[in-house]
Amino acid sequence: MVDFGGACENPRHYIGGGGRSAVQWVPVTGVLVLATLLAGCGHWPFRHKPTPPPPEVHELDETSDGGAAATFPQYWMRNTLIVDLQGASGTGSVTLKPREHTTWPVRVAVKVMPGSVGEIEIRAAQRMVYPVTPAGAKPVVLELSPSVYTYKTKEMVLGWGPNPAPAE
Repeated sequence: MVDFGGACENPRHYIGGGGRSAVQWVPVTGVLVLATLLAGCGHWPFRHKPTPPPPEVHELDETSDGGAAATFPQYWMRNTLIVDLQGASGTGSVTLKPREHTTWPVRVAVKVMPGSVGEIEIRAAQRMVYPVTPAGAKPVVLELSPSVYTYKTKEMVLGWGPNPAPAE
């Protein structure tokens, strides 16, 4: 047994020298370990990658007014097929048909940018007109009513244009 000269009966006071205990180094060690882990991960809490866009699909055939193929992106958002009309502006229309040997998706929606069009008109088993808000910075998703089309519907025409002038 080592004699400490009777100055202190607890030998833990001499660990680390200078009378400091190991307990004082725990916060410093914890901070260093945490910083090393965060640096090693390469993922700082304030730098998140943006979520990637959903993959494009081809569920419906698209044709424009003149019969040429249209190219509006389509993708799934959960169980709803989104036809992305963000590129549409002014006045126009597109005809949608299920691909050969397929049927209509159970749910269909269109995505538009506020201010680019005033309203969306859908003509299928029923005719519906959806107004589009003129103000906003984010795209709007308009889910079509289930009664607009049925499984027997041959085609669906999506038309867009400005808001009609109010009747005086």
